[in-house]
Amino acid sequence: MKDPDYLGSLRPSLILYLPHRPGGLDELINAPDAQRLMANNSNHWRKIVTLLAKVASPHEEWRSFRDDVLFEHTALCFSARLQELDAWHWIGGKDNLQRFTIDGLNAKPLRAAPDVALDREKQILLTPYPDYRQLSNATVTKIREALDRAGFYARNL
Repeated sequence: MKDPDYLGSLRPSLILYLPHRPGGLDELINAPDAQRLMANNSNHWRKIVTLLAKVASPHEEWRSFRDDVLFEHTALCFSARLQELDAWHWIGGKDNLQRFTIDGLNAKPLRAAPDVALDREKQILLTPYPDYRQLSNATVTKIREALDRAGFYARNL
């Protein structure tokens, strides 16, 4: 049986850590599907999945990435420990971050988006909770620019 705290690729490029699980997670564990996740849950989860796609997509066309291959390249994790995988770890929300113990975290705020911070060495992205009100398109653009400078997209094309 797969881990009930983990949904997505076993070799993801990006893992989004959240404190709450979506409904119907049990039926998605063995066959992750972004469209089913969004259909089975509230608009809240559609926003989360869309923001994950906007950040993770290696190209500007995030919609087809979200609908067709999102969970081949990313994962959602609901536990309070970083997965031991060579991936970027995105912790969404200050309250959520408080659940983690991360030794030697050295996340530096982005100059253009001070609510967002990166630790390039540990491959950790810290943001407000992934919601449109807190992560506007302008902020997502700044996150993508910072991840691009860190080599995220070159590695994942």
